[in-house]
Amino acid sequence: MRKSAMKESGADRAFTIVNYVLLSVFLIMVLYPLIYVVSASFSSSSAVVSGKVWLWPVEPTLEGYRAVFKNAMVAKGFMNTLLYTVAGTAINLVLSIMAAYPLSRKDFRGRGVFMLLFVFTMLFNGGLIPTYLLVKDLGMMDTVWSMLIPGALSVWNVIIMRTYFQTTIPNELLEASQLDGCSDIRFLRSVVMPLSGPILAVIALFYAVGHWNQYFNAMIYLKSSNLYPLQLVLRDILVQNEVNIEMLGDAKTAAARQGLRELLKYSLIVVTSVPLLIVYPFVQKFFVKGVMIGSLKG
Repeated sequence: MRKSAMKESGADRAFTIVNYVLLSVFLIMVLYPLIYVVSASFSSSSAVVSGKVWLWPVEPTLEGYRAVFKNAMVAKGFMNTLLYTVAGTAINLVLSIMAAYPLSRKDFRGRGVFMLLFVFTMLFNGGLIPTYLLVKDLGMMDTVWSMLIPGALSVWNVIIMRTYFQTTIPNELLEASQLDGCSDIRFLRSVVMPLSGPILAVIALFYAVGHWNQYFNAMIYLKSSNLYPLQLVLRDILVQNEVNIEMLGDAKTAAARQGLRELLKYSLIVVTSVPLLIVYPFVQKFFVKGVMIGSLKG
């Protein structure tokens, strides 16, 4: 009787075992910090400071989260970040589509020159100081636009989207629509966009994560705390708490503030991470397809 599967050799079994061991180690290295952060955020400040938290919450409490949401700047920073993420991602997608679609058309004259200019910006740029001076001269300092315009377009994402359009949208669809008198704008809106759901979801996720985690531009361009994004607000809270601890004379109060600061650190990490973790499952089904087609073909 013929066996359905070949018998593994000793070397193959050893290779499989080593793979499982290494992957298990990597999984623990990645998973444990996440579990620890969540557990520490729900533990008491004394348990966090004394190092009692290892895997599960110790003396469970919502003290850290109450301290986070009690701060009015956290709520303001959250709303600012939400605004920057939604508006910035919308601007990014519109500009990326406007750049990628013409570059994907074979009948677009000079697309090679324009593509060369786009790629040139990936290799050479003016640097931080010229960019700062440009933003200042345009009157965008300490405004919402300073968080949206300087990073309004990613050439890498344009290349991915252009490649997706080239490999996914058949020329026959364009020819058929042109025979029916369809304009380029109508074709883009009615044909290309409905067929590009996977790549749009992936690029939107890339842009949204970048806006959500943005703090460097805010440090450079924003002066008013009312415009601070969440990441900068959280940084200022931690730094301010650290300074206050050194200034306090009462050792007992200083110890309490130290414990609260440590607890705040983990609670803030969870607060800033949860929104993206909630959004990701909705675009996960498009993620692999969009990235693989957009980056490897063509």
